[in-house]
Amino acid sequence: MVIPMLKYSILVYHRDYEQFLIDLQGLGVVDIIGRDVQPDEETVQKMHLIRQIRQRITFLKRRKVEPVAAAGENPEALDILNTINQLESEKDQVQTQLNSLQKEINNLLPWDDFSPGSVARLKDAGITVRLYSCSVKKFRPEWSVAYTVEVINTLQSTIYFVVFQESDQVITIDAEEIKMPSRSLSEMNALKDNLVGRLQDINRIFDGFAAKHIGVLEAALASLESQTDFSHAVLSARKEADDKLMILQGWVPVTRKKDLLQFLDSTFTFYLSSKPGPEDKVPVLLRNSSFAKLFEPIGKLFSLPAYNEIDLTPFFAPFFMMFFGFCMADAGYGLVIFLGSTVLKLTQDRKNHALFSIVQLFGLSTMFFGLLFGTFFGVSLLEIESLGEVRKYILNNKQIFTLSIMVGLFQILFGTGIRAVNMMKQSGFVYGLTSIGWILLILGLMDLLFLKAGGIISQIVIYSGIFLIVFFSNPKAGIFGRIGRGLWDLYGVTGIFGDALSYVRLFALGASSSILGFVINDIAFKIKDVHPVFGWIICIIFLVLGHTLNMAISALGSFVHPMRLTFVEFYRNAGFAGGGKSYKPFSTKH
Repeated sequence: MVIPMLKYSILVYHRDYEQFLIDLQGLGVVDIIGRDVQPDEETVQKMHLIRQIRQRITFLKRRKVEPVAAAGENPEALDILNTINQLESEKDQVQTQLNSLQKEINNLLPWDDFSPGSVARLKDAGITVRLYSCSVKKFRPEWSVAYTVEVINTLQSTIYFVVFQESDQVITIDAEEIKMPSRSLSEMNALKDNLVGRLQDINRIFDGFAAKHIGVLEAALASLESQTDFSHAVLSARKEADDKLMILQGWVPVTRKKDLLQFLDSTFTFYLSSKPGPEDKVPVLLRNSSFAKLFEPIGKLFSLPAYNEIDLTPFFAPFFMMFFGFCMADAGYGLVIFLGSTVLKLTQDRKNHALFSIVQLFGLSTMFFGLLFGTFFGVSLLEIESLGEVRKYILNNKQIFTLSIMVGLFQILFGTGIRAVNMMKQSGFVYGLTSIGWILLILGLMDLLFLKAGGIISQIVIYSGIFLIVFFSNPKAGIFGRIGRGLWDLYGVTGIFGDALSYVRLFALGASSSILGFVINDIAFKIKDVHPVFGWIICIIFLVLGHTLNMAISALGSFVHPMRLTFVEFYRNAGFAGGGKSYKPFSTKH
């Protein structure tokens, strides 16, 4: 749910304002309403520095080096930043030189190692050494008769040869002449070793920073962010009464109202509070149960709800968990996911516990649907005679297909119901009637087309739904405007059934995962028969690799497709608009 916010207007005497802000920052409950004021030059420089430090922290964390204590070392963050910047620049230059040098080495390799000094001495003696290359087919043996030619190398279809030209001799050879290199191959290789060594040194320095000094950069980043937030707060105040009165406005969640009031009362500060108006851009702070809270990061991938909207996180969370298991649908895979995430949760840092908890839920859901659909590591449980009567509870493909459609229709109706409540909450009761009309129309059509149990009641429900859609799609309009808009909206019934068909992907993904698992088992056990000893070894390796790959691919699909069903089908039918701004209190960063 979205926590209600209160808007506070706080009046502070100008001489007390700085100390007031210091105390307010320490309290950390007010999301200050900023004014459209340009920051000063110092703040702009700090913001630039913040961006640089963030980039460098990300850069160092990607090196994945184990942290070690920086015993006796106490470098300044700016020194670390400048050193990294200089080394990055040097690394780029060295890498460019290395690439260029490697091209030269590749060009010189066919000629092997020779001394340019010897070539120069021959030239002083009146003999010019000229390098040529041409295709083997193009090379003419008569060149060796007419000139002093020495073939150096033949690689693939190219021949490399040298012509020793006397001072007055004219060379007429139809081949590509190669420019004489200024350095020998051994000199270039030595230079290459130096450059590679320097790159390794630079990388070692980066690894050292990553192991020892990320904390220094993070502390500097927190300090700079606190300073820029403070500058922003200073500029956000409106000055009145000849600049002697500072008026600061901000948002406070009702759950933190008590903290703010205690602070304001203790400092004898005058304030006014009010509820948000329609024109206010109110920040959003979510508060959900421990279960729904696990799914908040998934919801934020799309958007936070607008302040006056219903937070859909607790409503899509159970569906998302169920859809993941529906798509993967293998009890063996679910068991592996659950056990793996449990082990990681017990052994890894607590900051990742939420991630492992949601993966545990995905594992449990996968186990449930795997048993319901009768699949365990690609083995059909229906074919295991020893399961006896238990097998009658396993669904066949037709039942699974129907279940996917029914689950989809239920989520669409559920979303439409949320939209009705949302519209009534935001605009009034009459604005939610059209959504109720859609629910009645869908239920009536489902009974009329599939169940055929309602008879005349179903027809009454359908007509009631059409009436609500036609006459309440646009309550503000006149009678003809309402009817026109309502008839146009009725065309959307095709979209609803299209949305329902989109849920067939749940069945399709589950079936594909099971079929791939079956194929892996089939191939593996055929390999087993190839050899009495090695056949089993290869069979086991193939089973492990095959099921691991299938599990990884299935897990990806089982996460992405429920996300699509949530953000497209469910959010659209629930009338979700989103676009909310996250609540960011003015606080001291640590």
